[in-house]
Amino acid sequence: MKIRKGDNIIVISGKDKGKKGKVLQVAPKQDRIIVEAINLRKKHAKPKKSGEKGEIIQLPRFFHISNAKLICPKCSQSARVGYKVIGDKKFRICKKCEQEI
Repeated sequence: MKIRKGDNIIVISGKDKGKKGKVLQVAPKQDRIIVEAINLRKKHAKPKKSGEKGEIIQLPRFFHISNAKLICPKCSQSARVGYKVIGDKKFRICKKCEQEI
């Protein structure tokens, strides 16, 4: 996968189009990611102690990786990701500025 945990992304399609966020979790087998404050769903939580009230919590959910684009930390633009092999190491590179990510 070209997007990893901790990367900054921008959503390119869907209800949250144009929003930016940091990747919290990656599911490579399903090609899905969780990003902070994007694709929020409401969850009803029961009270934990007697006398407390229940609450509604908003949690980010998985969405498909094809709906997100990586933001290059060097040029601060959304860009495609490529790979470069130097010796026996493989690096991700930005296709716009050709810098290592």
